[in-house]
Amino acid sequence: MHVLDWTMVCGYFVLMIVIGWWSHRRINDVKDFFTAGGRMPWWLAGISHHMSGYSAVLFVAYAGVAYSDGITVYFWGFASIGIGVGIGSWLFAARWNRLRSTLGVASPLEYLAQRYNVPTQQALAWSGSLLKIFDIAAKWYAVATLLNSFAGVPYVWGIVLTGTVTLIYCTVGGLWADALTDFGQFVIQGLAALVMIWVILDRLGGISGLWTLWGQLPASHVNPTTPKFTTVLLLVYVLVKTLEYNGGMWNLAQRYMAAPGTREAIRGARLSSALYLLWPLVLMFPMFAAPLLVPGLSDPNTSYAVMTTTFLPAGLVGLVLAGIFSHTMAMVSSDANAISAVITRDMLPVLWRRARSFTDAEGLRAARISTILFVVLTMIVATRAQQLGGVLQIVVSWVAALIGPISVPLLLGMLPRFRRCGPRAALVSWAGGLIAYAIAYYGVNASQTVTVATPVLVSVALFSLLGLLAPEQSQTTDDMIDLIGGKDPAPTQPAPTLT
Repeated sequence: MHVLDWTMVCGYFVLMIVIGWWSHRRINDVKDFFTAGGRMPWWLAGISHHMSGYSAVLFVAYAGVAYSDGITVYFWGFASIGIGVGIGSWLFAARWNRLRSTLGVASPLEYLAQRYNVPTQQALAWSGSLLKIFDIAAKWYAVATLLNSFAGVPYVWGIVLTGTVTLIYCTVGGLWADALTDFGQFVIQGLAALVMIWVILDRLGGISGLWTLWGQLPASHVNPTTPKFTTVLLLVYVLVKTLEYNGGMWNLAQRYMAAPGTREAIRGARLSSALYLLWPLVLMFPMFAAPLLVPGLSDPNTSYAVMTTTFLPAGLVGLVLAGIFSHTMAMVSSDANAISAVITRDMLPVLWRRARSFTDAEGLRAARISTILFVVLTMIVATRAQQLGGVLQIVVSWVAALIGPISVPLLLGMLPRFRRCGPRAALVSWAGGLIAYAIAYYGVNASQTVTVATPVLVSVALFSLLGLLAPEQSQTTDDMIDLIGGKDPAPTQPAPTLT
C-alpha cells in the first residue's frame, strides 16, 4: 500500500482510541461499563446493534461465496438477520430493556439464576464464552487475511495490530466507547462502500451497470438458493438469526438494555432490522460483480481485496481497508464487553466468594481485567484459525450451529408461552442440542443444512416438550415473566429482585 493508505488506516486507529478515551469519562461504575447506564439514544443503539452484528468475515468468506455462488449469500447471510431482528423488535427488545430497568440486570445472563437456577446459568455462561473465543478468533483471522492481501502484513502481526487497538478503546470506555466507535465506523464504512460502488460502476460502463450486471453473470448467481445453500437452510437461518441477534449473541442484547426505555429499545431494533435488509446490498454489490472484473481467482476469499488494490488509487485503498476494519472492531469490542459482563457478573461470583461483595471500583476493575484476558486469548486462538477449518467453517458450521442450543433457554425463557419450562427443560434442551450437533457434524458428516438445522430444532423441541410434559412452574418465575412482559406482578407477591 501507498503511504497515503497507511495514513488513512493509522488515522482511523487513532480516532478509535480517542473516542475510547473520551468515553472513559462517562464510566462511573460497572453498569455504565456494561449497559451505558441506560442512557443510549435509540438511533445510536440501533446503529451499534447493526455494526456489532457482522465483521470482516463479510469481506473474506462471504465475499468468496458471492464470487462462487452469487446473491444467495445475501439471503441467508443478511436478509435472515433483518427478518430475525424485526421479529425481535416485537418479542424481545422491550423485555431485555425491562430486565435492566426493573430488575437491575447488567449482564445478559444475570437473570437466568432466578429464572432457572445457578447451574443452568453457569452451563450457558461457560459454553457460550467458549464458543465466543473461536467466533472472535475467526474475525481476527479474517482481518489478518485482508491485511495480508492488501499490504503483505504477516498474519500474526495483523491479528496483534487490530486486536491491540480494539482492546485499548473497549477496555477504557466500555459500552459507551463501543457504541460511539460503532457510529464513527458506520460513517467511515459508508464512505468506503460508496467509493467502491463508484469505481465498480465505472468499470461496468456507468450507472446502467446496476441492472445490466445481472444478465452477464452465470444464471446460478442470481438464484436466492443453490444446491448447497438450500431453501431449508434459509428458513433455518431465519430461526437461528432470530435467536442469535436478539440476545443469543449476548452483545446485541446489551444494545436493547442500554436504551433509556422500552420504546427506544424497540425503535433501535427496527432501525437495525432495516439496515440489515438494505445496507448489505450496498456493501456486497462489488462482490457480486467480482466474477466479471477479476475472473479466474484461485482463492475466491481474496476477491474483494484484489478488486480494491487493483482498481482504487492511493489513499482510497486505505479508506476501504479502514471501513473493513470497522466491521470487525465493532463486533469484537462489543463481544468482549458482553463476555466481560458475563464473567464479572455471572461466573466470577460463583467461583470466588469475594467477588460477590465487590465495590463499584472493584467491579469496574474486574470488568476491565476480564476484557483484557478474554481478548488476548481470542488473539492467541486466531493464530490457529486455519488449522481449525478456516473462517467460513468456524462462523457457519460451528457458531451458527451451536448458538441455537445456548440461545433457546435464554430467549424463550422470557416468553409467557414457555413459563412452564424450568431448569430441567433448559439443561436438557441445551445438552440435547450440543449432542445433536456432535452427531450431525462428527458422526454422520451431514450436509451444512443438516448441521446448522439439527441443533436448534432439537433444542426447541426438547424445551417445548419438557415444558408441556414435565412442567416446572413457580410464582417467582411467573412474576418475572409478567414483569418483563409489561404486566404487573400479582398484588400479593413482591416484585422479584436479583441477588
